[in-house]
Amino acid sequence: MITTGSKFFYAVAGVLLVAAVVYGYATGGGEVGPLSLGYKGGVGDHVGYGILLAAAAASAFAGFCTTAFRDADPEAGAALLGTEAPPAVAPPGTSFWPVVGAFGVALVVVGVVLSNVFFVVGLIALGAVAVEWTMQAWADRATGDPAVNREIRNRIMLPIEVPIAGALIVLVVVLGYSRVFLAVSKLNAVWIALALALLVFGVGSLLSLRPRIRTDLVAGLLAVAAVVTIGAGIFGAVTGEREFEHHGDEAEEHSEDTETTDAGAGEEAPAGAEESN
Repeated sequence: MITTGSKFFYAVAGVLLVAAVVYGYATGGGEVGPLSLGYKGGVGDHVGYGILLAAAAASAFAGFCTTAFRDADPEAGAALLGTEAPPAVAPPGTSFWPVVGAFGVALVVVGVVLSNVFFVVGLIALGAVAVEWTMQAWADRATGDPAVNREIRNRIMLPIEVPIAGALIVLVVVLGYSRVFLAVSKLNAVWIALALALLVFGVGSLLSLRPRIRTDLVAGLLAVAAVVTIGAGIFGAVTGEREFEHHGDEAEEHSEDTETTDAGAGEEAPAGAEESN
């Protein structure tokens, strides 16, 4: 039976799927390409079509999870555990996913103005927030023991979120600071890269000296680093790239001048030779 919570996610997935098909035809898709995921014909704009399909898949996955876990219904949990009374539910813990969602919204807004890359990264972040926040809300109510809830959640999500989170962090860092390196001079780019390396090394060394580190502290440091990275990337994108010297063009001009000089010398040589004779 489809639960109440899963109906919402299934409806969102259906709307996004229809939006992807309409967007595919509106941006130049041919034949049945948008309907067959590009198997028969084109899909138009691949980026927008892929984003809408990915969002539809994420919503469908969230719907499957809520259906399988029965919206964390206490009676269903009691029947599954074979007990008469519903299991005790611990109060939900703090979540940093709203902060990540705010970063995603900021990246989407900045991407609309500056670059499509920021826009795509922001949409990916918002999709990740939707899935992660849903799973955390379910896990916090799975049992009455917070440690067991955390273990259940980690078993499901860690194999998925660790590689994806690592790739997203690398993408945001490379994208943000590359804009800065392209905006400043060559020497300043070297000094900025050296300062960043020393800062990362120093913070990592200080954290390694602490026997126990609070999760809130690590999340706060990551949030500050994300704000600085996004702000630096926006500053570099607004400033624009510095002027680059094209040594290849100068070499071609020099070679053309040399050929012209050699050709002129070759034409004058026979005339001089006739005069000498």
